Amino acid sequence: MHSIGIDIGSVATKCVVYNGGIAASVIIPTGWSPAESSRQALRMALDRCGASRDSLKAIVATGYGRVSADFADRAVTEITCHARGAHSLNAGIRTVIDIGGQDSKIIRLDENGLVTDFIMNDKCAAGTGRFMEVMARILGTEVGQFDALAAHAEPAAISSMCTVFAESEVVSLLARGVPRESIARGVLDSIASRAAALLGRLPAEGAIAFTGGLSHSSVLRTLMEERIGEPLFISPASQLAGALGGAVIGWGGNAGAHGDN
Repeated sequence: MHSIGIDIGSVATKCVVYNGGIAASVIIPTGWSPAESSRQALRMALDRCGASRDSLKAIVATGYGRVSADFADRAVTEITCHARGAHSLNAGIRTVIDIGGQDSKIIRLDENGLVTDFIMNDKCAAGTGRFMEVMARILGTEVGQFDALAAHAEPAAISSMCTVFAESEVVSLLARGVPRESIARGVLDSIASRAAALLGRLPAEGAIAFTGGLSHSSVLRTLMEERIGEPLFISPASQLAGALGGAVIGWGGNAGAHGDN
């Protein structure tokens, strides 16, 4: 038997097949249709592990597009799912910093992976995955190439807190001849600063996990650790935390106080 968790984000759709561990996973762009991307991710994940719909215990959808997954058995908030997913990756985690495509979140959880408190920054895309996509486009690179570009540079100051104004600021820096490498480093430093400021509004308790697509950036991880003053736990499956949490809940876990929505 298997369970499925599908995290339909604004930038990427993640799917995890779970059988007591991660049996298969898929990450694809969400694109213009969350409904279609969720179905595609489900098909791909089932193919990768040789499972069928008939063998599933449950399908749990989460993320901003969870309501579009009309085939799911349950829809559970991303706060709950990220907490359960981080706990599944490391049972010692008590705080999660999640930087998603369009928002950032600080989540506190207990020893069972249940949410005890959380705070979100969803009023501006600055410091999120969407922000990184915009900056990468202006710099003529890709999000996955930011580390290579920024690794050995001194950061250029990016002071704007709004994506639109930050875009104009980066264009001005390029016009003044500031190296792309310094701007890329400045962008990552800006994201780290915003994450640390959000954490300051809900101080961490215990071990801290960093989840979301930007957790793949080793430079960003280092900058965040310097600002926070604590090590961050990152797994190769950190971007899958929301989908994994949904799958764990579908396997038989309790959604907890911040569950179905």
